[in-house]
Amino acid sequence: MYVDKTYRLLGATAPLSYMIPTRNSRSFPLLWWDEEKGINRPLRYSRNQNSPFEDEQDGNVIVEPVIFEDGLLTVPRTNQVLQKFLHYHPLNGRSFEEINLEKDATDQMQSLNTEVDALIEARSLSLEELENVCRVVFGRSTDTMTSAEMKRDVLMLAKNDPVSFLNVLKDPELRYNSSIQQFFDQGYLTTRRNEKEVWFSTPNNKKKMLTVPFGVGATTAAASFLKSDDGIEALKMLESLVEE
Repeated sequence: MYVDKTYRLLGATAPLSYMIPTRNSRSFPLLWWDEEKGINRPLRYSRNQNSPFEDEQDGNVIVEPVIFEDGLLTVPRTNQVLQKFLHYHPLNGRSFEEINLEKDATDQMQSLNTEVDALIEARSLSLEELENVCRVVFGRSTDTMTSAEMKRDVLMLAKNDPVSFLNVLKDPELRYNSSIQQFFDQGYLTTRRNEKEVWFSTPNNKKKMLTVPFGVGATTAAASFLKSDDGIEALKMLESLVEE
């Protein structure tokens, strides 16, 4: 069944006018791999031909531009060669795609369902879980935040970035990472030299814990050390101080 088809450019913004390559060249190889023949077949768009493949075209070729206007290109059912050319084009799926209303509706429904799931999870979190998420995701102390403020911020996170929020909840290290952030929030761990070093700051320990590796955050470095054999005793000590 022949139908009109509409294509759209991919990306956050689309130029007013965008032209795609319409013939094979050294600067832009326009090739399609034919599994049956085992060869790369050059593509070329010519409206007066019946095929988008050069090896199936005659010598009377008139190459025409293919231009997206405002990010869209509508191809009528009467121009089957252009529809086939766009189907085989190497930029299909990379720079542009055919608009599929059923697929769009399915994707939007899935996105909405994910948002609803995230909001339900966020609303059902206990106060302790809210604190864990706020410490880990926002990297802030919860000592000065009210429960309403934490609920608001977590709900907004669930609404604006539901996938990331649900991934945070699934992270088995959430509680542990929250504890590490709490050590910093309560001043039992501090950083020096522009966060290049982590130091203990407890009543009985003012020693340097570690030098932060390049490209790693201080909290991440501390979490890794305290989980190691060398840091397990320090972790127990810090946890006991937080529990007091």
